[in-house]
Amino acid sequence: MGNQSSRISNLLLQALDDLLQEDFRRFKDELSHSDFRGKGRIPRGRLENADRIDTKNFLMDFYGADAAVDVTIEVFTRVNLRDAAARLREERQKALGPDQTHGRRAAGYREKYTAHVQDKYGVIKDRNSLLGENVILDSRYTKLIIVKETRARKERQHEIMASGQRHAEIMSEQKRSITIGDLFAADEKGKTPRIAVLLGAAGIGKTLTAKKIMFDWAAGKLYKKFDYVFYINCREVNFDTEQGSVADLMLRNCPDRYAPIEAMLGNPETLLFIIDGFDELRFSLVQPEKSLCSDPQEKKPMEIVLSSLVQKKVLEKCSLLVTTRPAAVEELGQCLNNERYAEILGFSETERREYFDKYFGDEGTARKALNFVKANEMLFTMCFVPVVCWIVCSVIKQQMDEGEELAQTSTTVTGVYLLYLYNLLRDPRSKSKQLLQTNLKGLCSLAADGVCRQKILFEAEELKKHGLDTSDSLFLNENLFHKSTDCECLYSFIHLSFQEFFAALFYALEEEAAAVDKGSGNDIKALAALLANYGKSRNHLMLTVRFLFGLLNEERMKDIEKKLSCKMSLKIKPELLKWIKTKPQRPWDLHGQRSGFSSPAEELDQLEEFHCLYEIQDEKFVQSALSHLTAVKLSYHIFTQMDQEVLAFCVRNCHQLESLLLDACEFRYEGLNEDVSRSQKLPPLEQETHSSIYLLCQALKDPRCNVKKLRLWDCRLTPACCGDLAAALSTSPSLTELDLSYNSDLGAGGVRLLCEGLRHPSCKLQTLRLQRCNLTPACCGHLAAALSTSPSLTELHLNGNHDLGAGSVRLLCKGLRHPSCKLQTLRLQWCNLTPACCGDLAAALSTSPSLTELDLSYNKGLGAGGVRLLCKGLRHPSCKLQTLRLSLCGLNAETKQELEDVKGMKPGLVIEVLEVD
Repeated sequence: MGNQSSRISNLLLQALDDLLQEDFRRFKDELSHSDFRGKGRIPRGRLENADRIDTKNFLMDFYGADAAVDVTIEVFTRVNLRDAAARLREERQKALGPDQTHGRRAAGYREKYTAHVQDKYGVIKDRNSLLGENVILDSRYTKLIIVKETRARKERQHEIMASGQRHAEIMSEQKRSITIGDLFAADEKGKTPRIAVLLGAAGIGKTLTAKKIMFDWAAGKLYKKFDYVFYINCREVNFDTEQGSVADLMLRNCPDRYAPIEAMLGNPETLLFIIDGFDELRFSLVQPEKSLCSDPQEKKPMEIVLSSLVQKKVLEKCSLLVTTRPAAVEELGQCLNNERYAEILGFSETERREYFDKYFGDEGTARKALNFVKANEMLFTMCFVPVVCWIVCSVIKQQMDEGEELAQTSTTVTGVYLLYLYNLLRDPRSKSKQLLQTNLKGLCSLAADGVCRQKILFEAEELKKHGLDTSDSLFLNENLFHKSTDCECLYSFIHLSFQEFFAALFYALEEEAAAVDKGSGNDIKALAALLANYGKSRNHLMLTVRFLFGLLNEERMKDIEKKLSCKMSLKIKPELLKWIKTKPQRPWDLHGQRSGFSSPAEELDQLEEFHCLYEIQDEKFVQSALSHLTAVKLSYHIFTQMDQEVLAFCVRNCHQLESLLLDACEFRYEGLNEDVSRSQKLPPLEQETHSSIYLLCQALKDPRCNVKKLRLWDCRLTPACCGDLAAALSTSPSLTELDLSYNSDLGAGGVRLLCEGLRHPSCKLQTLRLQRCNLTPACCGHLAAALSTSPSLTELHLNGNHDLGAGSVRLLCKGLRHPSCKLQTLRLQWCNLTPACCGDLAAALSTSPSLTELDLSYNKGLGAGGVRLLCKGLRHPSCKLQTLRLSLCGLNAETKQELEDVKGMKPGLVIEVLEVD
């Protein structure tokens, strides 16, 4: 120990001796004015005339040998002597070694730190519990569905789309369910990411998941490779007006100021920073590179510090986990490199059941509540969002506690939030009604002000500006607004989504909206400005606008006026209709073609607009709002059941929609046959064939639906999906083109079901595309049967099915030769066809009643013999073919001449021979 103290003494003296006299004076001045490690200050009088030796001794006596070096490095950094700080850091490591320098103290502190984290994150404040009541995190936390998105960079997705390389890249990059522990696991190539982004919609459980990670790490259950995990709350960072450093962010997590920061910083690869709520930041992290810092002790404005951390300009080898709403991911992506993306989808049906069990605590009560909710299928669907699930449970529990029959349900998210509000008003044990009527306008204006300024935490003065009284303890103990659990001197709504709900209510209230329009609404934007900003930046206005639509349902407006004693504005609804009708239409044509590519955020704006229209539940309004829309295209989206309900609703009500293009999307739907009570409502056939696209297919069958083209590229369709599509084909009033390309799991069973729909007398389908679907001879047998009886099919595209073989072609040709076959175009590019296939094709050419176009290009194996057989069929007097496409590969001069002779015999026949390598 004595030797170590002596070495530290020499290091400190050398570091002070290297300073210029002016720098030494600045060092002593800063040292005398600062409180390091919570130990107070070295008296200024002792330092004023101290030389370098005296100053070194004061440091060691006051802070102890180990901490004295840390303090000296920190003071060097504060007075902008970063070179001196770096030298001292380096010399200490050389002289003492990292283990000897910090090992013992760091190891001891880690134990203290993990205990602190377990205490802090092991309990959570239940949103509607009494003051001071908490619940154990593990008793309430319920597992969420999380999927990994390896196609993280959306620009690359669109490059793939543009280059036509879909079959290889996209099919090898499918989403898959993962656990929290997989976020930093090695991928298939053994590569471990240092940055993970966890996406999730409002109320989906991002923050609770972040806190669960903190607790599980501290308990030794998760991420054991990290020595320290630090939680950074972005809403708190917004209030940092003073300069700070990465080290300061770390110290905020610690139980005291004695943390061995130098030891922690010495091993950045063992540090994980959780940055929770990126979308809530009120500043951009896209900062000029020259302003970023590389020293973790350097103090700068917090936007620079956080940007430096996220962009890996400081602590390059540390790991980051960032949570955000999807709307902000594009901006976040500008700051990141080599990140891994995952998305929280919410609760599965099983997890919803588990949540009800945990919330009610009693199995019988939980079952009663769950059965009530499941009787309203839409309400049960909405419970996939944890915050909605909590609201529903809260309302039901209150009704049960009052001994009432369970009543009041809703089919929209807005309705669920209103239901919660109404239940507070009718609670006989609460003064909620009086308090809410007194404070409603203040809560609404505060919420709107916060949404416009992207502010979530409020100081007491801000509340007073909006007429809210922080001294009223009853008001602060209500279940809408309270002191922040993270910052005791600040206030917040119980959840950000409640703030967005009250902001929407502000714009819907006649008196409040009029006040803003006249310019007397604090910093609140007028509705026109709110809508003009929608879709910009992080789209922080999305949920507010969605709620606003939901509040303007006519029945709901009457209910609000009656129960909240306030007047709703009649001007807002026409304004919203005008706004949504005049938004620029996406420049997709009916085939999904356009010049250039939109960003994922822009593309998903369409689905978000559909959610808004679903909330209003006014068919006349929706039909008018969508009257301009002819084509919709969405890519790389995971459709929850709620998304599908919304899409189906708009497909039914968009009477001009002709083309629906869904590329590389995934559909998640609670199987109807898993729930007897619901499946009994369906006919036996539909019970057997329901699938993940059941809701979409139901919409396609609606008499009002006008969709002509449906494309479901690479959507992981199953045989059951084909059953639902078959039902749609047999009853759809308009569907004439179906493209299921790049779905490799259809199988013979799926094709059989699909063909049953094709053969139905009411089927109007003219074009079917099954490109790169791994079709087998059995599949072709079903297609052949459909060709012989389909009332309308004229085009069949089977490109890229490499394993068809001669047997498959023989079966197809049998269907082509049938007198009732109406097929005019058959495409078999890239199908590895052989000369043996050409004999059957030649026979089909000579007898087919309708075939006019045959595409056999990119089949290198046909060879001269195969082409000669084709020429025999082409010469037949009954051959009606007008266009034949071949590849030049393997053709000799004699065969080429034979093709020329055929063209001479039939001047109307076009034979295109492509040059290929």
